[in-house]
Amino acid sequence: MKATSITLIAALALGGCQRGTVAGGSPEAHHGRYAGIGLYAADPLWSRMKMADKPGDESAATTADDQTIIVVVDSQTGEVRQCGNMSGYCVGMNPWAGQLGRERSTPVTLSKHLSKLGNDAAAVSNATEGVTGNAQSR
Repeated sequence: MKATSITLIAALALGGCQRGTVAGGSPEAHHGRYAGIGLYAADPLWSRMKMADKPGDESAATTADDQTIIVVVDSQTGEVRQCGNMSGYCVGMNPWAGQLGRERSTPVTLSKHLSKLGNDAAAVSNATEGVTGNAQSR
């Protein structure tokens, strides 16, 4: 009896598996090339970037006018772009464009292992939680 119940539950669970869709869309629907990752407040360093193509019109917005950074991923290339909401200036990052060097491949080289940090382990844990919390709260 128990084996039959487990088999029935497993069959029902697997029967519900299907490709995820955007609310109201069909699996075949294409919703565009770029997917949103998030919105973040523009920090002071954003306005200090040297723009590759400065606008010729003095009334055109620059990175100093941006209040929000819009982050998207290109679903075809995997490139991540950060764009200012007023200037439209974008910065791209595509780690797949070239080979990663040995120093950026796993296993990574550490100056000290977590187990050797002793009392510093709690500080590292707290610092990591603070970074994660800040990213999620934005």
